[in-house]
Amino acid sequence: MTESAFLKTLNGEVVRPAPVWLMRQAGRYLPEYRATRAEAGGFLDLCFNPALATEVTLQPLRRYGFDAAILFSDILVIPLALGQNVWFEEGEGPRLTPVTTEAELDALSLEGFEERLGPVFEAIRRIKAAAPETPLIGFAGAPWTLATYMINGRGSTDHAVAKLFALEKPDLFRRMIDLLTTAASRFLIAQRAAGVDAVKLFDSWAGAAWPSLFETACQRPATAVRDALDQSAPGTPLIAFPRGAGAALASYAAEVRPAGLAVDSATDLAWAARVVDTACALQGNLDPIFLRGPLDALDRELSRIRAAMDGRPHILNLGHGITPQSKPEVVAHLVERWRSG
Repeated sequence: MTESAFLKTLNGEVVRPAPVWLMRQAGRYLPEYRATRAEAGGFLDLCFNPALATEVTLQPLRRYGFDAAILFSDILVIPLALGQNVWFEEGEGPRLTPVTTEAELDALSLEGFEERLGPVFEAIRRIKAAAPETPLIGFAGAPWTLATYMINGRGSTDHAVAKLFALEKPDLFRRMIDLLTTAASRFLIAQRAAGVDAVKLFDSWAGAAWPSLFETACQRPATAVRDALDQSAPGTPLIAFPRGAGAALASYAAEVRPAGLAVDSATDLAWAARVVDTACALQGNLDPIFLRGPLDALDRELSRIRAAMDGRPHILNLGHGITPQSKPEVVAHLVERWRSG
């Protein structure tokens, strides 16, 4: 496993062609995923069924031979395991009973946290048994992104409810972020113990935080997660994804010091290469829309990414998750074109 291109890259080596995997590579764009999802019933039923979660994790490996697999799960298993009511409305996404008072926050608990997530760890063991030579990435939602869902009770376009909560109830908000930092750390440490080879911290809504909030709710918690991993699971490569961080990407990378830093599609990859230490592998940052469009446009974008990453550790990936409208044949072209140079 130490010889894999993916893990070599996270160790700071320049590997060519750079390894490739895609965020949400097991998902609704694949007909085999849709069939398995129908078999499972609800989305959370799929996440907590080790056999089916293993199957959908392996599906894109069989089809495309990616250089890494990512565990099939969801960021919202953390609030669920803490005791918050979480469910998914078909066609509309996640719903949660909002946590906005001290009593509601007090009702959440880390007692039995890992036990509730036992099916996730069982899936990890099964995936590693089925594909021992392929690096497996575990993941967790970052505290700020989890808090936006937990406070608002659903996804949001402006995250105003969560941001007002941070302004109006700063002490309660800090308690929530601290709880989620501990939970994310424990979840990732337990995934490592179950067999994952690297972990990723998804802060999908980092770009919604103003600068001081970004520092306290995104950057510092990510640093604390990294410190917890260093202490309890030393040697675990961490990929951090502060989506939308913009100019704060440099300070985030310098403080958090992840092995890999995922770069979103709106960020100039060449700029990121200049401001982030070369010891940190950059991951990204193809816009998912290119997986729905003409192949010549995709080829030009891959050439841009290749040029921007010349001479430094890089993992080809998207700037956000693959969309359900993506064309499987275009994904196949992406992998073939990238590896052929």
